[in-house]
Amino acid sequence: MRELGRGFGYLVKGQRWVAQHGKQFGWGLLPGLITLVLYAGALVALALWGTDLVSWATPFADDWSNPWPGLFRGFLTVLLFALALLLSVVTFTAVTLVIGEPFYESLSEQVDISVAGFAPESGLPLWRDILISIRDSLRIVVRAAIWGVLLFGLGFLPVVGQTVIPVMGFFVTGFFLVEELTAIALQRRGVRLRDRLALLRARKSLAWGFGAPLAVVFLVPFVAVFLMPGAVAGATLMARDLMGEDTGSDDDDAEDADDASGTPRPDGRGAPTAG
Repeated sequence: MRELGRGFGYLVKGQRWVAQHGKQFGWGLLPGLITLVLYAGALVALALWGTDLVSWATPFADDWSNPWPGLFRGFLTVLLFALALLLSVVTFTAVTLVIGEPFYESLSEQVDISVAGFAPESGLPLWRDILISIRDSLRIVVRAAIWGVLLFGLGFLPVVGQTVIPVMGFFVTGFFLVEELTAIALQRRGVRLRDRLALLRARKSLAWGFGAPLAVVFLVPFVAVFLMPGAVAGATLMARDLMGEDTGSDDDDAEDADDASGTPRPDGRGAPTAG
């Protein structure tokens, strides 16, 4: 529970950080607004022409007797739009981060500087960082989409599908959101995708505490746009925690005291060692 609270705390601290740095917040809004316009246009187009698309893709249903063609195609249209909504939630962060790479890199660097006085650098040119970010984002989107389709199918199970599965969906989506957001700071530290996933899996509760609430509020597009800069700032603080770096919080002082006394912490990092 402490790790869950710690993860949520980084989300709150990130929002507080951008609230205190108005210029960074303003610049950080632009990528989200651009992505929102693109996604809104795509969803509106799907709502207008989705039925025609389904009819074109199912010519075999033309010979069926009424009312089965209409019911079948109506079901597929609803399913298609639901999957599009799910995919938009899962991919919104990835697309926004790719569009806003220079903006969020600068914001993340400023968070590092505000805590430690300097920001780690990857040493790679910007175009190379963007290519790596696109490649890794595509890998994460594929994994998230597989999970999304699986959970969507399980959603048709009686009782469980309407209770447990939606909650699982928020936790799964939240985990992938955290990976995308922490990647900005971790990539600058030379941490590869496989190692980033290993870091987050080792501290799932921390990732869930940050990502699950974010997944819930990201269901509202306008909220996602305004929370995105703070989410990047908070994820940078979390990345510092994952790497064992100072996060500039009071919790660090308490944990340092635990280390000095040899008292194990909930994540196991303060356990006494032999010798």
